[in-house]
Amino acid sequence: MLVMQQDGDSDRINIAIDGPAGAGKSTVARKVAEQLDYIYIDTGAMYRAVTLSAQRAAIVPQDSEKLSALAKTLDIKLAPSESGQAVFLNGENVTNLIRSREVTLAVSHIAANETVRELLGKLQRQLAERKGVVMDGRDIGSHVLPNAELKIFLTASVQERALRRYKEVSETQSISLEQLEQEIAERDRLDEQRELSPLICAKDAIVLDSTSMSIDEVAAAIVKLSRTKLAEAK
Repeated sequence: MLVMQQDGDSDRINIAIDGPAGAGKSTVARKVAEQLDYIYIDTGAMYRAVTLSAQRAAIVPQDSEKLSALAKTLDIKLAPSESGQAVFLNGENVTNLIRSREVTLAVSHIAANETVRELLGKLQRQLAERKGVVMDGRDIGSHVLPNAELKIFLTASVQERALRRYKEVSETQSISLEQLEQEIAERDRLDEQRELSPLICAKDAIVLDSTSMSIDEVAAAIVKLSRTKLAEAK
């Protein structure tokens, strides 16, 4: 279902970055991976690809049986690209399509499906077996990679996360800042309250509040922490 491999390396660790929507996880994780020469795995993109496929097939999130059957048939691949990471769904480049507003509003519902989470979680763990992975999502440190050497819980205020999203989409989408705040707060609620692998801060995670930090500052802090963890692991 997903292909993305590298050679094993004993001088590498796995880094799990969790946090709510809009905290900057993907951008930070990509920068950290680049600086450490690690592989970046955007698990959110994987769930978005399933969501896009479900919408194309007119399968609603509540239809668990059809959604489970669909997920088992999908071929999802991640590949490096100039913009960070390309996502392929059954051979089609859907990197931009999975960032649509329609997918964004539905992905938390699709991600609550047990079969979807089991399938993608298994693949994500396989990708991390050789170490040297930076993986971001909602349940990486708590569920997918509970043994990751470094766990980060990256957060920011709802207002700041909505503002960041607004700056990204205001030129192409007609939406108010207030509406984005409401939608992000709702995504937080759905992610935190779902029965299966909810969004939680792992007990051994380091919390980073990025509200008043730049992306580069957050990435630098995580790179520094990773080098400390690597030294400790030797």
